[in-house]
Amino acid sequence: MPDPEPRNVIEKFFNSVANVLVTPTVWVREKIVEPNQKNYPWYHQKFRRVPTIDECYTDDVVCYFEADAQYRRDRLVDTNILSILRTRFEDCTIYEAPDNLEKCKHIWKQYEEAQTNWFIKYGDLGGYHNVKSAYMKQKHRMIWERRHGPVGSGKKIEDQ
Repeated sequence: MPDPEPRNVIEKFFNSVANVLVTPTVWVREKIVEPNQKNYPWYHQKFRRVPTIDECYTDDVVCYFEADAQYRRDRLVDTNILSILRTRFEDCTIYEAPDNLEKCKHIWKQYEEAQTNWFIKYGDLGGYHNVKSAYMKQKHRMIWERRHGPVGSGKKIEDQ
């Protein structure tokens, strides 16, 4: 539906001023900005997966840096997932006020499992850690489980 004709001279003047201001802006957006934008079908930038720290050579500094950057991105994603699960549980307990212990149990189990997995991977590493210290933690945990059984299951009894 085209714009109706202006009723008087003042309306014609304001329409012409608006066209002078709007037309170049629309042209720049449609002809320059939108064709040069990166359009992703997802909400965040996807980085290619790089070799992990165990696949890097000992003298390959670039590989260490890339593995550390990927580790930090993965930790940030895992931390945000944990935050989202916690928020869902809190919202569920508020919404399902008297019966929240029964109705929010499945969300609480998901949150506890994610929290345990997060702590297994990133916990007890301190404030300033990197991918190498996390890899060493994983290696030490695997050695422990091989010698003593799963962590938290008690001591493995040696058979004679």
